[in-house]
Formats: sequence, C-alpha cells, structure tokens
Amino acid sequence: MLRRLVPYLAYAYVTLVGWTNRHRVVRGDIPKGLHEDGRRFIYAFWHQRQVYFTWTHRGAGAAVLVSRSKDGEMIAETMRLSSLSAVRGSSSRGGAAAAKAMVDTLRSGLDVGITPDGPKGPARQVKDGVLRVAQLSGAPIVPIANALTRRVELAKAWDRFQVPLPFGRSVVVYGAPIEVGAHDDLAAKAAEVKAALDAVTEEADRLVS
Repeated sequence: MLRRLVPYLAYAYVTLVGWTNRHRVVRGDIPKGLHEDGRRFIYAFWHQRQVYFTWTHRGAGAAVLVSRSKDGEMIAETMRLSSLSAVRGSSSRGGAAAAKAMVDTLRSGLDVGITPDGPKGPARQVKDGVLRVAQLSGAPIVPIANALTRRVELAKAWDRFQVPLPFGRSVVVYGAPIEVGAHDDLAAKAAEVKAALDAVTEEADRLVS
C-alpha cells in the first residue's frame, strides 16, 4: 500500500515546491531552437538534481530512463502523474536494450532524459549509455541543471541527492548541444559532456546563491 501511495505523495509534494518557488530559465532558446529545426534531443542531468525536473518539465514531451527495480516502478508512476513517459532499463544491466529503447523513443517524436552517472554512480562520472544513444540516434545531448535556494542534501547518499524545498527561488540552466558522431572517441566525448554538465550545474548554483 505504501509503495502505491508514494508516487502520489511525491507528485503532490513537488507540485507544492513548484508552485511556491520563483522560477527562472536560462538559455531556454536552446531546446526551442532544436524543436523548431525538427530535432529531438537527449536531456543529460546529474542524478543528484533529478527531482525538480518532474515539475519544470511536466508535459514537455519527454521520456526518462528509469531502472527496472521496485524503486524504479514508483519513479515511473511519478513520471506518469507528471505527464512524462518512462523508458524502463539500466545502463548497468541490459544496457544495449535500454539504449535501443531510448533510440526508438527519440524516433517516435519524444525527447529523452538520462542521468549519465545513474543509477548508482560514481557521482558526476559520465557512463557510455548516453553517448551510445546519441551516436545511434544522431540526436544531440543537451546538458541541463537546476538549483534552488532552499533544498536538502542527503549527505549519506552516494551523490548527495537533493530534495527541493518550497518557498524559495529556482533556476534551470541549459548548455549548448553536444553532437556525438559515429567515429568520435567516446572517452573524449564523455569528458566533454562531464565538463558541460559541471559548468551548467555550477552556473545554476551561482544564480541562486
């Protein structure tokens, strides 16, 4: 019963957070421009910051990679309540199948979201999954981060997971699209994506400090 209730409680709580934060978007022209060009893309964001995106991107025409675990089932239901789709899979187990599902989702007309360091870390290290999806689909990777003036960091979590709090200020920051070609060096691209994600995350933190 508790597992059935959790998604509804999470949805209600994040709604409260979204309603009570003064929100700002930086470089929102980036996703808009890609869509105007008829392109779908891959949102890439650190696992630590994922919660608030279920508010800022409600109904955005996107699907997020969610693990096949029992916890993943609750997250997928929370996504559904937030008018977001879930692609079930894992970068560590059945990674090839998950990558194919994400490529198929992009081709169906949705953007996709991936936490390159999820689901278990190491924190802020880019795994190959997001790069493979970009390479196979031809879709660019768009780094994105959020920050809030009021939030709690779970110190014992592997990524110091953030829980947003109501009654503050918030920001979402987009970075420039990153293309991954068929013959690109994936290690070099991983470093590029990490640098871009760290940069937008640091920028978001500065803007709410």
